[in-house]
Amino acid sequence: MIVGLTGGIATGKSESAKYLQKLGAYCVDADLISKELTRKGLPAFNGLVKEFGKNILFLNGSLDRKKLGDIIFSDREARCKVEKILHKHIILRIKKIVFKKRDECSIIIINAPLLFEVGLDKLCDKVIVVWVPYKIEMGRLILRDKLSAQEAKKRIQSQLPIEKKMELADFVIDNSGTEQKLRSNIISLYKLLTSKLE
Repeated sequence: MIVGLTGGIATGKSESAKYLQKLGAYCVDADLISKELTRKGLPAFNGLVKEFGKNILFLNGSLDRKKLGDIIFSDREARCKVEKILHKHIILRIKKIVFKKRDECSIIIINAPLLFEVGLDKLCDKVIVVWVPYKIEMGRLILRDKLSAQEAKKRIQSQLPIEKKMELADFVIDNSGTEQKLRSNIISLYKLLTSKLE
């Protein structure tokens, strides 16, 4: 079974993926793949530098993700350009991994913030959305990424509204409680998913 895992920014997708992995699922992390593909000298990296110039780089020539983030979250056109450069590479890598692992893993999780936006949900048998109320999401994002309220708001608004993601999901995990509650919710959901394989 291929399961998509998505949600809003700072809602707890990575934490949920960790629990699912501990329970036996194989996890494919789109953010991690994005970081790998934007290493110095690789095609996606070269495409970004060609489009935005060397001002998005550190002095050592590696990608300054914070600078790139500031550009794409304040300029819709720039965000579209970045997505055009990056997404095809990320999607291709994810498809290759899923194809390679599907015969040896009973549950494969695709952890992708933009699962619906880039059409990766079409690869999935089921989709999980991790949700928290807007106020909590804002608070966690400001704290985690050391952003102003305005910056955090821009990042949240750059994605498909969480309500729309919840409508499209097969399962919604409420992560507004404790870590223990999240773990308990994930365990219950994993049991449900594995029971569908029997």
